[in-house]
Amino acid sequence: MSEKPGVVQKALWSVRHGVEQTLFSENFIISDLSPYDLIFSDGIMSVRHYQPLTEPAIDVAGELIDVADKAIVKSNIPLLLVPPLAATSMIFDLMPHRSIVRYFQARGFDVYLIDWGDVTADHTNLSLESYVLDWMPKILDAVLEENGEQELSIFSYCMGGLISMMYLATRGDERVRNLITVASPIDMHQSGLAGKFLSSVYRPAQAMAGWLNFSLLDVPAKAFHVPGWTSSLVFKLTNPMGSVISAYEKFLNLWDREYLEESITISKWFDDMVDYPGETIRDMAVHMMINNGIANDKMKIGDTKAQFKKIRCSILAFAGEADRLVSSDAAHKVLDIVSSSDKEFYVAPGGHAGVFAGSSAPKHTWAISADWLLKRSKVKHSRRRNRKV
Repeated sequence: MSEKPGVVQKALWSVRHGVEQTLFSENFIISDLSPYDLIFSDGIMSVRHYQPLTEPAIDVAGELIDVADKAIVKSNIPLLLVPPLAATSMIFDLMPHRSIVRYFQARGFDVYLIDWGDVTADHTNLSLESYVLDWMPKILDAVLEENGEQELSIFSYCMGGLISMMYLATRGDERVRNLITVASPIDMHQSGLAGKFLSSVYRPAQAMAGWLNFSLLDVPAKAFHVPGWTSSLVFKLTNPMGSVISAYEKFLNLWDREYLEESITISKWFDDMVDYPGETIRDMAVHMMINNGIANDKMKIGDTKAQFKKIRCSILAFAGEADRLVSSDAAHKVLDIVSSSDKEFYVAPGGHAGVFAGSSAPKHTWAISADWLLKRSKVKHSRRRNRKV
């Protein structure tokens, strides 16, 4: 066992790391390291297929997980990871020892991931219709064509769950056998203070819009474009003391490179959020927030009505017990609006980010999801196509 560094060594390493962090902060980023192949792209959106793990076991949050045999992977339908719009795809491959991608690979799944791309002010006309009706069917086609199967499962986070739900509600795509949503605000009028506010302004807003013959949908989309730093600020304001404590702890552990790599990588998640397209925010503000269209089954995507009773796939939904953005009631609503007979709901430890990728997520959200999927993901060999080579 190596000796613990003394005060002088810690001081020297602190100075070295402090200078390196200032000049070359990218040296401390350990996210997005799992190798993958790009199998499809359309504009700024792309789809990744992760290459198989080569190790016999992987470290997940300090626990060794045996990597499933290739035969087990082939016996399961593929898994598609659907991220939210504000966060980059790095959140699914956050760190080698806390990677959702690697975890599900080890548990026996062939893993694909959507990268929605880097939205800028030039993409303000991207709408919910772009994501739900244009990109989602192309993505599923690409994954199943590349994989050779006729069905897949979806594991989604926050807005990624809403996009997946809206796609299934408009297209009724039976190729999706299983759907997992994590911290997805299905009922936006049930989410804390923001939900109460939206619920209280719903009827007055409708009356005012009718009286003035005016709708937010008439406002130019560019007026709704939300810079990424705004989403970052909202996340941090849900736990302001946590941000202060994190900065203080990072200062105390400036000498510890491993600690810094984790801390700076997680900070990048919160600091480098992506812009929300103005057209999408405008659609969300009217249809999802004020009118609460998903929960009320009155959602429209472009000119297409979303009918959530069309959804019959198996569903597993999660809420974070300390989530200040998406309440348990808001996340649980998904079970009430679908026709699925196989549906379950869990409240897991963590806030909005923690329930998905926090230190306790591997033993709760991830483990429950993998166990649930393994019981529902066996390939139906009679329907199997020739796998693409």
